Amino acid sequence: KVAFRRTPRDQARNLKDRLFALCMGVGGVSVIGAILLIFFYLLYVVVPLFSAASVEKGYFFEAPREEPSLLLDIDEYDEIALNIYSDGSAVFSSLLNSNVIKTEQFTSFGSSKEEITVAALGDPASKIYSVGTTGGRGVLLRAEYELTYPNDKRVVIPTVGYPAGREPIILDPLGKSIRLISGQFFDDAGTIASVTGDGRLLITDISIENSFLREKPDITYETFQINDTSEDLTHIVVDVEKRDLVTITRGGILSFWDVSHPERLNLVDRVSVVQRDDRITAVSFLSGGISIVIGTSSGNLQQWFAVRDANNLYTLQKVREFEPMPAEVTHITPEHYRKAFAVTDKTGNFGLYHSTANRRSLISDVAIEKLSGIAMSPRAKAVLFASSDGKMELFKVYNEHPEVSLGTLWGEIWYESREKPEHVWQSSAANSDFEPKFSLTPLVFGTLKATFYSMLFAIPLAIFGAIYTAYFMSPAMRSIVKPTVEIMAALPTVILGFLAGLWLAPYLEKNLAGFFLMVLFIPGIVFLASFFWPRIPGRHRERVPDGWESLLLIPVICFGLWLSLATGEVIEQLFFGGNLPHWMNLNYGISYDQRNSIVVGIAIGFAVIPTIFSISEDAVFGVPRSLTMGSLALGATPWQTVTRVVLLTASPGIFSAVMIGMGRAVGETMIVLMATGNTPIMDFNIFEGFRALSANIAVEMPESEVNSTHYRILFLAAFVLFMATFFVNTIAEIVRQRLRKKYATL
Repeated sequence: KVAFRRTPRDQARNLKDRLFALCMGVGGVSVIGAILLIFFYLLYVVVPLFSAASVEKGYFFEAPREEPSLLLDIDEYDEIALNIYSDGSAVFSSLLNSNVIKTEQFTSFGSSKEEITVAALGDPASKIYSVGTTGGRGVLLRAEYELTYPNDKRVVIPTVGYPAGREPIILDPLGKSIRLISGQFFDDAGTIASVTGDGRLLITDISIENSFLREKPDITYETFQINDTSEDLTHIVVDVEKRDLVTITRGGILSFWDVSHPERLNLVDRVSVVQRDDRITAVSFLSGGISIVIGTSSGNLQQWFAVRDANNLYTLQKVREFEPMPAEVTHITPEHYRKAFAVTDKTGNFGLYHSTANRRSLISDVAIEKLSGIAMSPRAKAVLFASSDGKMELFKVYNEHPEVSLGTLWGEIWYESREKPEHVWQSSAANSDFEPKFSLTPLVFGTLKATFYSMLFAIPLAIFGAIYTAYFMSPAMRSIVKPTVEIMAALPTVILGFLAGLWLAPYLEKNLAGFFLMVLFIPGIVFLASFFWPRIPGRHRERVPDGWESLLLIPVICFGLWLSLATGEVIEQLFFGGNLPHWMNLNYGISYDQRNSIVVGIAIGFAVIPTIFSISEDAVFGVPRSLTMGSLALGATPWQTVTRVVLLTASPGIFSAVMIGMGRAVGETMIVLMATGNTPIMDFNIFEGFRALSANIAVEMPESEVNSTHYRILFLAAFVLFMATFFVNTIAEIVRQRLRKKYATL
């Protein structure tokens, strides 16, 4: 035996091999680790969207008085409670130590012995309260909280404001007691709806005029009576815009009145909302004053709002029913800024609901006996309960994302002021009453639409070009063409998007007919050229070296482009009035958006073509020459060899190229952002735009509040993109391995 002795060179080479293998292993593990970190970070941000609400019990306080108050409210910082009592006093008490902070007598009845009979909260955001008296008069109040910071410590100073003046307003000229009341006030105008003890429904319109010539504003009011009413009214509510009035009778009849012009009151619609064995026990407008929520003696909860019918008339529609409460509903309290509300029932259960999500976030037994009032914090961080024996209890509420559910993310939702359920993405608006709409379905649809049209444009050109370049083109020409196409991949997508949006989109709109003719003319002219090429005399054909014939197609294709555009302009003038997009819209209702799916498909197609071309060309060129030569030797034509030998052998690589190109198209951002109208609509019309997931994230992420619902849903969109790419790549790899195994014996 001869002992093998390693030289220093062999040892150095072995060390380099081990170091290289270690680096490759570390790099591979690092890539996998980075992908897993991205996955778990996205999941970490998204999971809180679906967490359940919770409450923290146990903050007890003594009410300012033992008698029950007519109205209970709480300030923005969950520090001060407001109670309004029947003697016309507003008492502010601390929720930190139960001390009375301030008591204000807001009525001025002179020598009369009037008392407050009823008090109601108007729009929660504006803190407007309306009260009615035994003498048929009323007052509008507003809770105001001034912030001061002595010694860098926040101190809240409560006061009572009088938007319509301190003097009581005569609601009933006959002086009857007020049994029900509801009022709103803003922009120097107010509306108070009231029901007297003898069953008359009155509307009082209040207006205030300010003038620099007068020290005090001029306050005028006028009362109108609605005659179409009965004595069994149990609930009345006026919406925040002072346009709509909802009345409910003991028999469950809901009437919807237009009170925007009190001098000509109009009954819009009237419906029966409960069964005979049921009755309405609580009612409230949601934030924004469009929807109304009704609670019944059986614990059922319904949402109603007015919808325009086919004749452009408003009719009341029951939009949804919620999961019922265990017992009779006693209170419904809306949140100030979300379409959510809190509910209590007769047995002491407390529930949190969101209307749009049709979701009950929480139900808890608060076990408060003789519950007389409930108030929701403006920030929805706390809820205050009051009992008739002078006790108050504060609950901390944790309910960050009640508006999110599988239905709101993926299903059709019937949003307020819309005629039917729809998929809508609209995350922001100028109006504070706006309800965010977070349906991801239009964004996923837009992503798939962009991918489909871009791949429809890119796959034929890239694959056919790769086959010709690898199999038919001469090596010298291939050495020029292949690097040139691959350099296209270095083009910044922002440049492609810029050109597509500012040049291609208006040019395509102007020459739409010519574009459609290109689809017919260019293939036809190429086929004619291929038909006449063999019929050219041999001495002329021999001047063109083998594999360079494609150069002759360049002027042919250029001629086809010119002919298509010239012919399209003539046809458009003769048959379509010189404007094909306008003609389609006028005659067939097909709308045309300048930045549409065709423009995006072409632009993304150009971005994807180099990737698909390069990988496919390598796969075709890598087919062993022995296979192609053997096929030709057995009598197969070059075309038969390509279709039955080369393509089958190279199919795993071509399939991988298509999948990688598709992944690139799915995640494309800048082209979609710049070359579409970014309108999140679901329309198969090729002439309409769309909004993709990636573009939506790029547009809205900089403006979203960290950890808000909007912020987390954008991360959910990124998670959906991540999982879709992972799924497509996994399926692609499985298919590629099976194709490689199947055709490995060729």
